[in-house]
Amino acid sequence: MIGTVFNIIYIILCLSLIAVVLLQSGRSAGLGEIAGGAQSLIGKKKGLDQILGKITTYIAIGYMLVTIVLVVVN
Repeated sequence: MIGTVFNIIYIILCLSLIAVVLLQSGRSAGLGEIAGGAQSLIGKKKGLDQILGKITTYIAIGYMLVTIVLVVVN
């Protein structure tokens, strides 16, 4: 019973993590980024990217914790 609940939570977290990562803006713009690449790496996230970055972090932590619980339960 508990394994089934955690499996459902695991699937929801997997799909959520995929969706949030795909919603984020890209980091590279091709060959034009060769000269200004450091600026894009050091620059701060703004607006929606910042929110999506935090959501991604929390979902990834939840994903790892549920994975550990599933290993222990099974």
